[in-house]
Amino acid sequence: MRNTQNMTIARSDSMMSDPEETIWSLSGAAVGFLAWLMALGIPFLLYGRNTLLFFLYTWPFFLALLPVAVVVGVALHSLLGGRLAWSITTTLVAVAAMFGLLFLWLLG
Repeated sequence: MRNTQNMTIARSDSMMSDPEETIWSLSGAAVGFLAWLMALGIPFLLYGRNTLLFFLYTWPFFLALLPVAVVVGVALHSLLGGRLAWSITTTLVAVAAMFGLLFLWLLG
């Protein structure tokens, strides 16, 4: 015979989701990825088809900027309070600046 009682376990407030909680990581990551794709196209607009030969030898550097761009997108989206228009603009500028600096460093 057991000497126990049936106990009900109530969920604490930390386990329940807050209705005011926003999900900012997915949209920030999408903005970062799209900013990376757009920044990848900028050298093609400036230098044309010759960029393919340059990317043939330097693609690991630009591929390494993909996770950095996604993290920058998530961070800026969360820091700006989830405002999509501001996060898109700042992420595009930041990722384009990173691409430009890497591109100029590899050219020099």
